[in-house]
Amino acid sequence: MYRTTPVVVCVRGEGRTSASGGQWGRLETRGVDGLMGTAVATPVRLSVRRDDEAVVEDLEWPSVPLGLLREARPWRTFRWFKGQQHYSGTYWSATMGDHVIYESRLELGRLLFADFAPAVRHIVAQPFLLKTDVDGKIRKHIPDYLLLADDGPMVVDVKPRRRLQKPEVAFTFAWTREAVASRGWQYEVWSEPDPHVLENIRFLAGYRRDWLFDPDLVAALRAADLDGMPLGDAFRLLPECPRPLVKSAVLHLLWSGHVTTALDRPLSAAHVLRRAA
Repeated sequence: MYRTTPVVVCVRGEGRTSASGGQWGRLETRGVDGLMGTAVATPVRLSVRRDDEAVVEDLEWPSVPLGLLREARPWRTFRWFKGQQHYSGTYWSATMGDHVIYESRLELGRLLFADFAPAVRHIVAQPFLLKTDVDGKIRKHIPDYLLLADDGPMVVDVKPRRRLQKPEVAFTFAWTREAVASRGWQYEVWSEPDPHVLENIRFLAGYRRDWLFDPDLVAALRAADLDGMPLGDAFRLLPECPRPLVKSAVLHLLWSGHVTTALDRPLSAAHVLRRAA
């Protein structure tokens, strides 16, 4: 089953220690032709909006506590204006038990993938403002998401594939990548995913609210041997229970990761369930 996200850029890295003992990021800017451009060593600063809405500015990026970022509020507020080309909104995340904002339909897609991934434990939208000096000019960038997962933090930027080769976009993502890697974190640039996978996850997200399901019914399905069973047969289990309730509970188990199935084609009764590893 496909439960990971399409990754355009995903790196890990280590920074170097400055004379004062702080860790600086080595910022390497690459042109769209893939050739190495200017490489500079410079302090990276971070500004964050705390949970109480107070703004803390110009913190040293390598030493910012993860706990502060975990509780950060979105750096920007919604931007609404007549004729805007993007679609903003809020999504109720099962991972967070709360609403998370997005500023485009593509960002909403990445948010759905994050909410669906069992390894993701926490999601922060527009988590902070990064600022550094590259070639004598102050550069600023607000990533789209910070994901705290079992294998460590991941900073995510979301951008349509057609815009990735724009020089200003490539430049911004290059120095952001190096700054993130300097902390040993992952960095991802996320573009349009497989449409079948996205639509299947969007469909299953309708079954993400666990309090809507009878816990006894869910427990009975969890106890059943679903491994290798076609989805249609799973819907017919527990004949003493109303079929719509059984069907919705099975789909909830798919959302929650108790069972998996292939998502690269539209869901059907013939899809075979597999018990999650």
